[in-house]
Amino acid sequence: MSAPTTPTAPGAGPDRLPHTAPEPSRTGTGPVAGARADSPRRDRLREAFRWGGLRLVALAVLLGAWQAAVSAEVWPRVLVPSPGDVWRQFVLASTVHDGVRGYGGHLLIEHLGVSLGRIGTGSAYAVLAGVPLGLLIGTVRPLAVVLEPAVTFLRTLPPLAYLSLLVIWFGIDEAPKIWLLVIAALPPIAAATAAAVRTVPGRLVEAARALGSGPTALLLSVRLPSALPEILTGVRIAVGVAYTSVVAAETINGVPGIGGMIRDAQRYNQTALVIAGILAIGLSGIVLDALLRLVERIAVPWRGRA
Repeated sequence: MSAPTTPTAPGAGPDRLPHTAPEPSRTGTGPVAGARADSPRRDRLREAFRWGGLRLVALAVLLGAWQAAVSAEVWPRVLVPSPGDVWRQFVLASTVHDGVRGYGGHLLIEHLGVSLGRIGTGSAYAVLAGVPLGLLIGTVRPLAVVLEPAVTFLRTLPPLAYLSLLVIWFGIDEAPKIWLLVIAALPPIAAATAAAVRTVPGRLVEAARALGSGPTALLLSVRLPSALPEILTGVRIAVGVAYTSVVAAETINGVPGIGGMIRDAQRYNQTALVIAGILAIGLSGIVLDALLRLVERIAVPWRGRA
């Protein structure tokens, strides 16, 4: 008769070491986790360098083609100056040379700063007027019937169409320039705000009403936050419209100002300086749009998320 066997605890046995430590988790902290955390960052940097290199190659090709066309005398040099001529005018307009301060007594950065100040002032007034106007159009049907055609009418007008009228009304100082930029920037903001308010999900509105929200609280706590991403997109578009209108705004008594400088150089066939001014506007526009994108990411971090 065999001896009775003693029951063993689950997991115990002769083939298992009694004090074996559990394997370390591969998903916790440590070199592997650190490498995985750094991998997305390295991927982003690699992608940024790749696209940045592509942009530099495209720029080099463009400059090479430009210089080749000038060297081949495809067009007269007075009409299409070389990149070197444009750079020379850019430097002259940005420095003090032979006792002359930039162009017209102001450096290029000062001309650009004055124009940016006008754009900022006009865009700020357009936001202050356009957002409430868009909210009214998007929420009050009778007002929409009256005001929406007026906004569309203003949006289709080119700035030069009403510049002369503004000069007659306000003279040739700063007022007509600011008014022109306000009129140019307001319609995109109002249209974007109205469209955004109209597309607020109905379930959010009904939930707020069920919780007792009145019309004002519903507008400020539900409709406006939900529409804010599209409103900021409209602001970006409006600033771009104001930027494209600044040359027209500075046609009359626009110096100092980058648009006034360009118009003045055009009168004297200084093509290289005109191109330098255009490049200054374009590059500063890229920087300004990047800043607006940053503000948009900070103000509405929920954009694009379910």
